[in-house]
Amino acid sequence: MDIDPGADGSVPPVPPVPPVLIGNSSDVGWKYGKYCDPNNKSKVKCDFCGHISTGGIYRFKKHIVGVDNVVASCKKATPEAKEACKKALEKTVVTKGLKRQHDQDLRDDVHISSSVGEEVCVGSSTSEPNKVGPMDKFVRPIDGKSSKEEALRQLSMNEALFKERVHQASQYVARWVYTHAIPFNALDNDEFKQMCEAIGKFGPGYEPPSQFDLREKLLTEEYARTKSLLDDREAQKIKLGCTIMTDAWTDIKRRSIMNVCMHCSGGTSFLKSKETSDVSHTGEVIFELVDKAIEEVGAQHVMQVCTDNASNNMAAKKLLLEKRPKIFWTSCATHTINLMLQGIGNIKRFKSIVDQAQKVTIFIYAHHKTLAYMRKCTKRRDIVRPGVTRFASNFLTLQSLAEKRDALRGMVVDRAWEEMPIVKTKKGKDATATLMDANFWKGVTLCLKVFEPLVSLLRLVDGDVKPSLAWLYGEMLKAKTKIKEAFGNNEKNYRETIAIIDKKLKGRLDSPLHKTAYLLNPHYTYANKDIFDDSSMTVALMKCAEQYFGEDEISAKKMINEEWLLYENMEGPFKKKLATSWERADYNPGNACPRFGPCFAPVWPQIAPV
Repeated sequence: MDIDPGADGSVPPVPPVPPVLIGNSSDVGWKYGKYCDPNNKSKVKCDFCGHISTGGIYRFKKHIVGVDNVVASCKKATPEAKEACKKALEKTVVTKGLKRQHDQDLRDDVHISSSVGEEVCVGSSTSEPNKVGPMDKFVRPIDGKSSKEEALRQLSMNEALFKERVHQASQYVARWVYTHAIPFNALDNDEFKQMCEAIGKFGPGYEPPSQFDLREKLLTEEYARTKSLLDDREAQKIKLGCTIMTDAWTDIKRRSIMNVCMHCSGGTSFLKSKETSDVSHTGEVIFELVDKAIEEVGAQHVMQVCTDNASNNMAAKKLLLEKRPKIFWTSCATHTINLMLQGIGNIKRFKSIVDQAQKVTIFIYAHHKTLAYMRKCTKRRDIVRPGVTRFASNFLTLQSLAEKRDALRGMVVDRAWEEMPIVKTKKGKDATATLMDANFWKGVTLCLKVFEPLVSLLRLVDGDVKPSLAWLYGEMLKAKTKIKEAFGNNEKNYRETIAIIDKKLKGRLDSPLHKTAYLLNPHYTYANKDIFDDSSMTVALMKCAEQYFGEDEISAKKMINEEWLLYENMEGPFKKKLATSWERADYNPGNACPRFGPCFAPVWPQIAPV
């Protein structure tokens, strides 16, 4: 709703915006229903038939799907709505089942030796007897010969007393958490759950370890155990190769530190850390550090080195390629995408929107009355959302502003807001005018549409869900397409933005290695066979094979002339059902392709997983 200012430039009052009747979550159910009353979260009204479900959004989705006779089914729901809600319900069931299985596996992994006749606590794994212990003072085992009514009554007593015992034990856990300021999310840690299980299996009389034990014996044992967990990664490194990664940072004492890590398909492992405060971070220094790490890991196992795009790292790259020409040197994708976002954020049309948003949030958060009133209007939800980087924080803040648009517009036209003395200052009037400006909100929407594809790609490369190299180039092409669509496919409007992306992309994320990984991902090539006809992709593949195989021309020719044709034509092992599973979003070429037999055996496992 656009509001025109009056003759004197003031903003005329408008009725307060009604409370939002949609839940805060991104649950698909909110596309088809809303709260009847914002103060009653259990009642959800169907947009199709008007039916009111009283079990929250989960029960409402059952109403849309009509899964059982317990919940009244919707007769007017569209097939698309039913399918979407059905998938959401199935996903919830699978997620809960996996969590239950995970918790049970944690319990089963806890082993406490016990003497003959010693009891084990309630809640332990099913393979061990349950301990009743002190409960015998209050209840007795249910007699199989008793009547049904007596058995049910005794069972009810057992359940009530068991719940009370659990509550009492939880009180001691909570007291420890509150007294020592333990973060609440620490209780979701698997090691904490196993600790509780181990103490329960030990039984009464357990004495916790002393500080000396924690510093000496137990620390040494845990170090040895942790080191043994890396054996699997060592095997993966030998089988599939690994990546050496560097990271320079400054600690709170202003000491310059360089970390070196190793990444393989099994995960990331810390190798060493070196203080470099007394030396300049020249290309020679970085090269020597990386080269020593390669020697320790084994040069035959290192496929690539990954660093940021600083000039000293590029100098080290040249030195490494001279000594070890078979090892690839790639730029950090996270750093490169952040540079893209930073460059786009400096474009005038986007920078003005970000600056306006910052001024609004700074004004609101600088005064306790405006902050308290904002939280009241947004149901105690904050606007500012911290991110890993400065730009990420800006994006999340814009996203948060867009989500709370109606609440914020209603806030600034409310009498309580207008009567605040601080709002009558120039900064207060500017903040009010910004929140009522339709052009500002249009700018926020455009910013989110342009930034969202790159932020989604940033989450992909910065996460540990699946290897990202095989997806990076293809998803970058998709991101560029979405950005063009955000500008209505008008070249005049998107030219500057795309030029920044291409400038940062060139020589960093479009190397022969990136294009080859893209080419060897059936998720893209089997869906669009025209990719095989792109000469730049073929050249990239040949360059990558030439660098990887080096002087082994026979293996390089075999891959290009024989095995490549099998992959391109979906012949041999690539016509198997496993090879055609590329359509799935969770498809992982690094895991699947080594199973196809001899084809690409030397090169594919090295390129796809790292």
